[in-house]
Amino acid sequence: METIFSKSFNYLKKLLVYTPSCTPPPFVLDDQSDQKQALDNIHEKTDLAGPTEQLQILLRQAKHAKDVLEAISTNLKEGHLINPTQIKTLLKKLEENKAETSPVRLAYDAASQPEDREVSALLAENYTILKKLYKLPQNKDIVIRNLTLPLSPPLKAIIVFLDGMVDSKTLNLAVLQPLMFFSADHIQVDNISKTLTTTLIEECLPANQVNKAVDYKSVQHGINSGDTALFIDGVPEAVLINTKGMIRRGVDRPMTEQTVRGSQAAFSEGLRINTALIRATLKSSDLVTEILSIGKRTNTSCAIMYVESLANPTLVAEIRRRIKGVTTDFMGDIGSLQQFIEDHPGNLFPQALSTERPDRVAVHLAEGRVAFILDGIPFAHIVPVSFFTFFHSAEDFSFKAIASTGLRILRIVAAFITLLLPSLYLAINYFHQEALPTEITLAVAGARERVPFPAFIEIILMEFSFELIREGGLRIPGVLGSTIGIVGALILGQAAVTANIVSPIVVIIIALAGLASFAIPDFQMALAFRAIRFLFLLLAAGLGLVGVASGLLLLVLLLCSMKSFGVPYMVPIAPRVESNLDVIVRGPVFHQEKRPDGLNAQDSIRQPAISREWELEKPSEGQKKP
Repeated sequence: METIFSKSFNYLKKLLVYTPSCTPPPFVLDDQSDQKQALDNIHEKTDLAGPTEQLQILLRQAKHAKDVLEAISTNLKEGHLINPTQIKTLLKKLEENKAETSPVRLAYDAASQPEDREVSALLAENYTILKKLYKLPQNKDIVIRNLTLPLSPPLKAIIVFLDGMVDSKTLNLAVLQPLMFFSADHIQVDNISKTLTTTLIEECLPANQVNKAVDYKSVQHGINSGDTALFIDGVPEAVLINTKGMIRRGVDRPMTEQTVRGSQAAFSEGLRINTALIRATLKSSDLVTEILSIGKRTNTSCAIMYVESLANPTLVAEIRRRIKGVTTDFMGDIGSLQQFIEDHPGNLFPQALSTERPDRVAVHLAEGRVAFILDGIPFAHIVPVSFFTFFHSAEDFSFKAIASTGLRILRIVAAFITLLLPSLYLAINYFHQEALPTEITLAVAGARERVPFPAFIEIILMEFSFELIREGGLRIPGVLGSTIGIVGALILGQAAVTANIVSPIVVIIIALAGLASFAIPDFQMALAFRAIRFLFLLLAAGLGLVGVASGLLLLVLLLCSMKSFGVPYMVPIAPRVESNLDVIVRGPVFHQEKRPDGLNAQDSIRQPAISREWELEKPSEGQKKP
């Protein structure tokens, strides 16, 4: 029976005497560089990686030749007559396969990566490369299906596709069924490897997009995009068949650019859906869509759209050059692409207009601008733009000119309020109390009588709280976010005033500044003004109104020195160019004769000077009834 002394002894024994742990050691992620160095050392010692690969290629081709000869021998032993044409075809295939066993070709294939190699004429070789590329059999997404083409003699083939990215109905009816019932007796035996794929494309496959691929880089891009790759034994090229069928979100209403009037369609994640939406709005044969690939590992498709007869060719060539010059592994967001190609990536102000509305893209394309869209992103970016473009709304031309001009002036005033109102209050409170009437000064001082913090700390606390409520409201899903944001702002503001942490005038100023930032149509521009507002607070706290004026001067200098894809950011004010009544003051739609002068479009005339031609005609008289 244990006593208190024995328990104490056993406890001290456990503390002082070491006993090995019964639990397994924890997982520790080793450094990849050490593992790579160990593998490199093994390869340096053995130096068999290249020769081994060459030997495997030779063995696969030897096995293929053996199978062909054994099939001929079996038919002869059984007394089956063999068509000389079939024998000639088989011998021709063996000669073509022999060409791939040259020492130079073997050394190149053994030393290069699988994705850098060309499509082989040997089906077994292509199957081996595909297994290396897509990590079979671990990878369960890739599907390789064997089939036999009913030709004379029959040819073995495989189709390769990614499960979930193809339409099974299209695959069955437009690929498998035509291939299994296809016959091409008119193909010449001496030319079968060169004419078979062309004959299949022209006479067999009903898919709307069928292309050839001679290297595995193109094959990978096609398969990863949802195409089906067809490999035929004896043919040193692959056929890429369009069978895309991945489920995507359909066309929905705009979420961030809601309007009272105008189109209610928004982009989705499908690249071809987005380009089709733009073409449905801008029905022109001059509208060009170029598709580029970005990302070494992702191969994300990027569409560049422009009206060829309007867009400046130099601008199009520069955008194409910048996108092609992006070298990265992954490109998953169009905002990241913008930072790769814009002129001033370290500047807060946006240099490309982001929109989710196809009608807005069509309007800017008709002015001579260029749009680029990334696959999987429901937004398009428009370049080049000016500072004033971000204060235009998608429905400005849906209203009368006076109403639209008033709304634009309101947005500009809101931008100045959100930028300058807190810093002006701080500068006046610290340095220029005489700038306000005595009654207002006494009222402000009385409201701040019990507040223990300086005005600068008050404003910083309220700014931080407001930004916290704004960010939290965005991240909370559904209508609950806006509800919590409003309730949280009311509770925090009332509690802070009651607890004498901040004065009521500071709550009013921060609320006005925050509300004014929501009046700026573009989120990126509003974010830039909110960030620069903190710099103006520091200048106001240190130098008063002189600091605010200096900050405005530096801001103007910064904006005037910027360019958006070669176009000055403050055009048409700095430099001064001809305006088209669509900057701040918006003229009537029938007076918009010219396109923006800063774009240097190929055709600067949008419409004739007299576009309301019916005014020049005499009203038609009503026809008398007989």
